Amino acid sequence: MTIYYTARGAFDQDYDPSGLSWKKYIEFSRLDHLVELVSLDGMLNEVLVEPDRNNEEDWECIVCDQEYETGFFTTLDFVLQRTKQMDRFNLVAVAIEPTQDCKDVLLDGFEFVGYDLVDKEYSISALTNCGGFDETFLPADLNKYGLIDDYTKAFDIKKRLLINNPDEYHADTNAIAVWRHETIGRKQKR
Repeated sequence: MTIYYTARGAFDQDYDPSGLSWKKYIEFSRLDHLVELVSLDGMLNEVLVEPDRNNEEDWECIVCDQEYETGFFTTLDFVLQRTKQMDRFNLVAVAIEPTQDCKDVLLDGFEFVGYDLVDKEYSISALTNCGGFDETFLPADLNKYGLIDDYTKAFDIKKRLLINNPDEYHADTNAIAVWRHETIGRKQKR
């Protein structure tokens, strides 16, 4: 299993001073049990790593899947060097299409937080940014971070999403295991 890294913006009730964005998101998503969204969705948890795409050495660290940049990178050092300076963000490790349950896979300094189902362009999470697929899963199937806790359930939902929604682009997904760093980026907003 190959592990990649990225840094993503934090999204919760402290996202903006008024809290309106979070409230509107919760209403839209019907995920009223979330405490924070720890998603790989590029619109909700934007990629904070800024590679120099004119530098050949940076391309050695950028992970691509066919023609798509994934927003993931090969080394933790690269991510830390190229991430915007922020007190609070999600430093995550990921495994694309893991072939084993990842909840007991230990990564030094990281905590396993669940599985995301992200479209083939690695841009939109079918779990948290498509308005719901009630015929396949319900808000209660997601944990407090907007992810799926169980490996078998994640792959079952991935399979049924495409069967139940064959014409929906965002229903054809990559299952991705997500670990979040326990200290880096975890400074609370003042």
